[in-house]
Amino acid sequence: MAKVLNIHPKNPQLRLLQMAVQVIQNGGVVVYPTDSAYALGCQLGNKDASDRIRRIRHLDKDHNFTLMCRDLSEIATYASIDNPVFRLLKANTPGPYTYILPASKEVPRRLQHPKRKTIGIRVPDNLITQMLLTELAEPLMSVTLILPGVQVPVAEPEDVAMQLEHQVDLIIEGGFCGIEPTTVVDFVNGRALILRKGKGDSSPFQ
Repeated sequence: MAKVLNIHPKNPQLRLLQMAVQVIQNGGVVVYPTDSAYALGCQLGNKDASDRIRRIRHLDKDHNFTLMCRDLSEIATYASIDNPVFRLLKANTPGPYTYILPASKEVPRRLQHPKRKTIGIRVPDNLITQMLLTELAEPLMSVTLILPGVQVPVAEPEDVAMQLEHQVDLIIEGGFCGIEPTTVVDFVNGRALILRKGKGDSSPFQ
């Protein structure tokens, strides 16, 4: 059964975040809040944990995983970005956006889109997640928590615990996140292409 940590959204308890980091570093799958919806996450290099997430979400091999990053400096490590795209990302980060970018060699091939060699990159505007990423000191491999057969993300912490307590190792309850996923913007060809309109304002990319 999953361990549940109630972390205050405006004053996160460092001790609890450090416990969450230990679970992640030990190969665990976690549910955590973001600025758009709850998400599933695991350590970047852990294949077993990422395979578990695929099974929970029923994801196929073409699904673009997202790296949840602390800041733009981490984005530059894991994705190839030219100066115009970097400036556009800087003006809209952090926020509820997922950017599809060419993956760098630092990204395991199994996390990249098999044909396009891309990766989703995101810097969330959520204090719990920001502090978690700081303590982890590396990106968190992530997907939005949308269960099979459902169109919107799981929103209430109580629902998360009820539906996933036997499938994940840790649930971070950080309050209501909403049910609107991120806006997804593809920059693979050097120009912004909106793949999904979500919580983030899409007008800066049009």
